[in-house]
Amino acid sequence: MAEVKLFSGESLEQALRRFKRQVVSEGILHEFKRRTYYLKPSESKKLKSKLARIRARNARRFRRVSE
Repeated sequence: MAEVKLFSGESLEQALRRFKRQVVSEGILHEFKRRTYYLKPSESKKLKSKLARIRARNARRFRRVSE
């Protein structure tokens, strides 16, 4: 859980900026977006294999360019 304490003489805007940075670094927003909808296990497996195919295709494509 992200927590920010105000230092003496620190403005609220600075503390808010630190809080936002901390939320991003802890991955809270990523986790929230992932949990906003439910994926059935079968859909999750399909998505995972689809992304793997895309990564493999891109790897082959970029390997040819560099040779």
